[in-house]
Amino acid sequence: MRRFTTEAGAVAGRRSVRDPGVVELRGIPYAEPPFGAGRFRAPRPAAPWDGVRDCTAFGPVAPQSAELPGSPVWSPGDEDILSLNIWTPGGGGGDRLPVLVWIHGGAYVFGSSAQPDFDGTALCRHGLVVVTLNYRLGFEGFGHVPPTGGGETCPDNRGLLDQIAALRWVRDNIAAFGGDPDRVTVAGQSSGATSVACLAVMDAARGLFRRAIAHSAVNACASPESAARTTAEVAAAAGVPATYEGLVPTAPATLVDASDRVAERYRRDPDSGPRHYDPAIYGPVAGVAGLPTDPLTACAEGAARGVELLVCHTAEEYWLLDAVGSCARVTTEQRLARFASDHGLPGPLLEAYRALMPGASVNDLYLAVYGDLLFGEYSSRLAESHARAGGRTHLSRFVRKRDGRGRPVRAWHCADIPFAFGTVEDESVHFLIGGPPAVADLALAERMTRAWADFATTGDPGWPPVTSGAVRIWDIAPEDDRGRSDAFRTPWRDAGLPLLTP
Repeated sequence: MRRFTTEAGAVAGRRSVRDPGVVELRGIPYAEPPFGAGRFRAPRPAAPWDGVRDCTAFGPVAPQSAELPGSPVWSPGDEDILSLNIWTPGGGGGDRLPVLVWIHGGAYVFGSSAQPDFDGTALCRHGLVVVTLNYRLGFEGFGHVPPTGGGETCPDNRGLLDQIAALRWVRDNIAAFGGDPDRVTVAGQSSGATSVACLAVMDAARGLFRRAIAHSAVNACASPESAARTTAEVAAAAGVPATYEGLVPTAPATLVDASDRVAERYRRDPDSGPRHYDPAIYGPVAGVAGLPTDPLTACAEGAARGVELLVCHTAEEYWLLDAVGSCARVTTEQRLARFASDHGLPGPLLEAYRALMPGASVNDLYLAVYGDLLFGEYSSRLAESHARAGGRTHLSRFVRKRDGRGRPVRAWHCADIPFAFGTVEDESVHFLIGGPPAVADLALAERMTRAWADFATTGDPGWPPVTSGAVRIWDIAPEDDRGRSDAFRTPWRDAGLPLLTP
C-alpha cells in the first residue's frame, strides 16, 4: 500500500496490476454526497477524516439504470458518488508531472469513471498523472429544479459544477501525487467532451486547466425553456408535482425510472419530433447563470481563447448507436424526409450525401447525416471556431475500421477511446474495436496515447494547428496519419449547422 496526504486526510492506494510502477487510488471523495440537505445544490467540499482512508475500490456510481460490461451498477442507497481516481508513477520529490483529468460520456444519464477502458496506466507510463471522476447524471445532475416556495433557487448544470469541484480538488491536492497543478488538461468524450467544451467557456472553471481534449463533442445544449418542459414531463411520469417541494422528497430511483419512461415514449413515437431519433432528454442548460450561451457560440466569441484545444471525432459516429439499438431506424424515403424536416436540414444536404454514398441504403444515409449533425461536423466547427477566435487548436479524425467476429466494425462512436487510453487489449472493449487487437492496432494505440501525452505535456500533439489546414487522420497504417480531406464537410458549409436542443 502506498500512502499520500490530501487536505482532507491520508489515502492509501495499491500498485497497478497492469504495471507495478504505477500506483492506483480509487474512490477518493472530492465532495460530500449530494443528497439529503445537499440534494439539487452545488457540491460541498468533502469532510475531513481521521486515519488513512483505504482507496483501493472505485466509489459508487451516480444514479442511473445502465448496466455496462465490466462496470459497477448503481444501487438505491449509494450516495457517496462524488469521487475520483488517480494513477500516478508515485509522487514525492522531483519534477511535477502534467495531469490529465478525464470526464466520461454517456448521454448525461449513464456511465462512470470505473469503466475498464478508462484505466490510466498506459497514459501514466507516458509521463502523466491521470485522474478520472464521477459526477451527477440524469435529473440529479442536469434536471432543472424550479425555485423553492421561498424563492430560493437550485443551480442548473449541477453535473458541470461537480466537475468544477473535482478540478478544484485537483488544483489543491494533486501535487501530493506528483502532479503539476499548473499543467492540467481536462479531457472527455461524447457528453464528456461537450462538458469539457462547457468548462472551457465557464468563468467558474477559468484557471483550473490549461488544455482541453474533446472527442466527439455532442451538438446538444438545452435551453431554459426545454429544460423546464423536461422537468414537467419527468415529474408527471414520477407522479409528483414539478416543484422543488415535490421533487426533493422523490427517491433518485423514481426519477431515474421516470426519465427512462419519458425517453422511451419519444423513442416509440415517430411523430414526436427530434427526440424520437435519439431520445437523450438531458444536457447542459445554456442561457443560465454560469453558462450564458452554448459552447460553440462562446468559443466563436473567444471565451476559451486561453485554453489550448485538441479535438477528434470518428468518421462513422452514429453506426454504433444503430448497432446497439439505441436510436430510431429510418428505412424509407418518407421517413428520411421527415427526419430532415424535424431537424431543419435542407433538401440539398441529403442529396449531397446521396451523391457521396452511391448505392447506400436509406438507413445508412440517415446514420451518416445524423452522425455528422450530432458529432462530426459539430466537433470540427468547435475546433475551427476556437482557432478563428485566436485559440490554439488541433483537429483529428479517427477512421480505423475492421471486420471482426463475423461483422464489420466501423470507425464509430467510442471506438477511438480505447486507443487513446491504450486499453485496446481489455476484453470489455472488443465489441467496439472488432475483437482482440492486431499488431497494427497496438501501434495505432501507441501513437494516439503518445499524442494525448505530448499534448498534455507541451500543447503539441505531433501535427500542426488547424489554422494550417492540418487534420490528423488516425488509421492503422502510420503513413495514413498524414491527413485526408473529408468530402462530407462541404455540404454542411453550404447548408449551415443547426444547434440542437435536447
